[in-house]
Amino acid sequence: MKIARLFHENSETYGFVKGDKVATKDEITYQTGVPIPQSIKDFLFDGWYDEIKEQSDALPYGENISKFKLSSPIPNPNKIICLAYNYVDHAKEQNLLPPEEPAIVLKPRTTLTGTESDIVCPDFVTQLDYEVELALIIGKNCKNINEEQAKEAIFGYMILNDVSARDIQFKDKQFTRGKSFDTFAPSGPWITTADEIKDPQNLKLTTKINGDIRQNSSTNNMFIKIPEIVSKLSKVMTLEKGDIISTGTPAGVMLNKPNAVFLKNGDKIEMEIEKLGILKNTIRFVNEN
Repeated sequence: MKIARLFHENSETYGFVKGDKVATKDEITYQTGVPIPQSIKDFLFDGWYDEIKEQSDALPYGENISKFKLSSPIPNPNKIICLAYNYVDHAKEQNLLPPEEPAIVLKPRTTLTGTESDIVCPDFVTQLDYEVELALIIGKNCKNINEEQAKEAIFGYMILNDVSARDIQFKDKQFTRGKSFDTFAPSGPWITTADEIKDPQNLKLTTKINGDIRQNSSTNNMFIKIPEIVSKLSKVMTLEKGDIISTGTPAGVMLNKPNAVFLKNGDKIEMEIEKLGILKNTIRFVNEN
């Protein structure tokens, strides 16, 4: 199932996506008779989705998706956890070895934005970079779980662009500030539930900038695999319903490249992960003075 967070005429809703059609919350309630809640997080993680998911194929899907603006699927996660150097090809291009344990950065939830939205960057940033990543959504609260339990804790998957200001990153000697500007985590375009992704470690990922391919890899190149990521993180912190874990980026970013071409105003970014859709955003630099 593909589940999107939707806006139309300043009103927020959510719904199931099938092709270019949507069954909205109101349509789902009308067809099933189940009074599902207003909040998408309540719907996804408090049992409502499980109650009506078997009826999804019978829904009429009466709206065109083009009618709606798609926002970040999870509006207010408690945590956004991003892994660094978790792809063998990315670590190699940085002349590094992938870390044996998850090397993480926490992004604030104000970084989230949706597909077709602008990535808004202050004009004092001079080295703006992109990172296509497979993100997973935690579906239940968990602590100290093993890898088998970790598989059961994943609700679904989406694309996340871990946008990074490299000049800030180098100045600070750590990652947090350079990855924490508002809109620096476009995600979506929707959540694809875990049951639709038979092998999340065998998905093609690509990034195009103005139509030119910059990243072209596979989730098979992850060093720490998904169940191990979730299990190891749960040994550090309680993972909660709606938490986002972004699993690292493959080779092809501009970081440390001798002739790096960083993002500029008006650039069009198109990120695609097999079976998960396409995330599209435009760069907009602004004067913050």
